[in-house]
This record gives sequence, structure tokens and C-alpha cells, in this order.
Amino acid sequence: MRIKRWAFTSLFGVIVVGGGAIAMAQPYPLVSMCGAVIIICGIVLLVYGMGKMIVSLITLFLPERERDLVNILYQRRYLERGPKIVAIGGGHGLSNLLLGLKDYSSNITAIVTVADSGGSSGRLREEFNIVAPGDIRNCLVALADAPALMGQLFQFRFSKDSQLQGHNFGNLFLTAMFQLTGGDFEKAVKESSKVLAIRGRVIPSTVANVHLVAEYMDGSRTEGEADIPKPNLRIKQLFLKPKDAQPTEEAIAAIAASEVIILGPGSLYTSVIPNLIIPGVAEAIRDSSAFKVYVCNVMTQQGETEAYKASEHLNAIIEHTNEGIVNACLVNNAVITSKEMLGRYKTENSYPVDADSETIKKMGYEVVEEDLLGVDDYVRHDSRKLTKALIRLIERSRVIKR
Repeated sequence: MRIKRWAFTSLFGVIVVGGGAIAMAQPYPLVSMCGAVIIICGIVLLVYGMGKMIVSLITLFLPERERDLVNILYQRRYLERGPKIVAIGGGHGLSNLLLGLKDYSSNITAIVTVADSGGSSGRLREEFNIVAPGDIRNCLVALADAPALMGQLFQFRFSKDSQLQGHNFGNLFLTAMFQLTGGDFEKAVKESSKVLAIRGRVIPSTVANVHLVAEYMDGSRTEGEADIPKPNLRIKQLFLKPKDAQPTEEAIAAIAASEVIILGPGSLYTSVIPNLIIPGVAEAIRDSSAFKVYVCNVMTQQGETEAYKASEHLNAIIEHTNEGIVNACLVNNAVITSKEMLGRYKTENSYPVDADSETIKKMGYEVVEEDLLGVDDYVRHDSRKLTKALIRLIERSRVIKR
């Protein structure tokens, strides 16, 4: 535990202070000045040695759980020094990203879409006139510092045999909190964040009860996030209903104060772009001095991005916003070797996204190719690989260091 070493350092500091005091007592001005400097050095050695010795003794005698507490306090101090990151999106893509980022910085703000209209979220929207809570719930659980059981509780889905069939406990919790706070969804999210002791913040991109409207290349339109993906119809433009929905003030403030802004990963037209077409959001991102990264999906999505290359994902975002929306694009270059997995996705008309980096460079954007692949039951970004790639890109481009 090096207790003897730190005790000797403290003792040596006392000796140095004593020597400095003797020097200061001399009648010569130069010697007295040197004595004052020596005393200061001795005090520094004494304080430093005592501090280190106390920490060593505490670590030695505390029970194991309290040693863990020391580690937690150190970790929190480390995370508090991390960059201010704003992650924008929704769905499993955003929550998977947050899961890795929370071990790099606690200064994270997730700005989350609330336009979901399917499943539990859709039913709660219709019954309680609440914005969709599902993606908010996923992000809260991803950033949670509470015991794992709390996260499992929020993700618990009631069986189809019950009267609560298909509902997540977390969705019901947020809905109840919405009622208790007098219909203030932002406050409901803040109070839920306290329950899960999350690292960072989760903010809805708007609290207006918005619905997505997609216009296809043939001129037809569909309203409702759950109904937008249509096979054999390419999306031309995405709209919000109502068009004058306003972003939350906290979302705009977080974007303005950020050092890094990350768009995606996630469903392009139903998770990422819905946040960006809220009036004022794209402009706030463009005007921000933050380093802006778009994380491209690893697989195309039936009904949304069929046959899309990486450049087409990025171009869709630019067409819905502005050219200053990103500085760089992060794309996966790892090859999926599992024929079984590829075959399963082929039945859904979903294929690996072609990383056409040269096209992105010609568009005027930096592009970074990395192995970001995670293959288990699904093909998605590996949270750890993605976080490491983002950290390398952030620290190289913005020189943000510990």
C-alpha cells in the first residue's frame, strides 16, 4: 500500500521545513529568501505525503464495498471532465451509442425523437395525449447508473395475456409521471432520470404531439411513423404535423453549449431526421461550434433506405437540413461473414451499407472507415467499437483530451 513511502515523504517534508526555517533566520537577505522557498517546498511535500498516506490507510481498512465507493468517486470525477456531447436520434441505435459513451463522459445530452406511433408508445399517445415515451425510456435505461434490476424493470414488457398487453413498465411509469406533473413531459423525464440515476441528460426534441408525414417519389403520402416504411416506394421528403412544432428550450441550449454533436445511428427517416426537421434544430446545429459527426447505419432498412449507400444516407440528411449539419461521417468497413445472418436479412430486403467513402469526400466531408460491426442476434453497431472509434475521431479532430 506504500504507506511507509508516503510517511517518509511527510517526514522529509518536515525536515525540509526545519532547514528552511534555519536559513530564514540568517542575517543575509539572499539566504533568507532561499529559506522561504525551501519552507514552501517542504510544506508541499508534507501535505502531499500526508494526503497519499491517508488514502492508502482508508483503502486498506475500508470494507470491500466502501473501496468500491472510492473507485466510484474517482470514476465520477474522471467522467465529469469528459467533453460535452449531444447525441441526436432515437430507437435502439441511439440507446446503443449511449451505452458506450457513458463510460467516456458524464456530460452527455441525448436529444430524442418523440414521433413513434406504433406499439405501446402509439397506444399511450392515443389514450393519454402524451408524446411517444418509448425511445425516451430506452435512452434513460442506457444511461442509468442504478442497479441493473431497475433497468430491467423499466424494460419489462407485460404479456399478451394481461390487460396491459404489450406495454413496457417504463412507458407506463413515464405516462404516470406525466399525469403527476400536471402534463409536463419534460419534468416527467427529469424525475424519471433521478429514479434511474442516469449519467447525463435525456431531453425530448419537442413536447408537441407530432406525427411524421412521408411523401414518396410517386407523390403519395403516408402519415404515422409506424406506417411510413413501405416496400418499393422511395421516400422523397419527410414532414412534421403540425409544421410549427417547437423544439424544447433545453435541446437548443444543449446544442449551443456542446463540444461534440453526434447524429445517429438509427433509422434514417423515422429516428434521426424527425429531430432535425423541427424548426430551429438544424439551424442551431449548423451555427454550433461543435464538431459534428454522422454515424451511418451498418445495414439498409426495408421501406426506408433500400439500396442506399453511405453517401445517400448523408445526402438525405443534408437535403432535409443544410450543408453545415456535419463535419465528418463515420462508416463501417467490416464485412459480415455469417451466411446465415446475411440470409436472414436478405428475406427482409436488407443488406450491408456500401461505404462509398470517395463519394462522401467529393461532397466535401471528412469520412472515417472503421470496423464497427457487432453480430449476435442482430447486425448492429458494436457499442464498444463505436465508442472507441468516436473517441479517436473526437480527440484527433478537436484535440479534446483528459
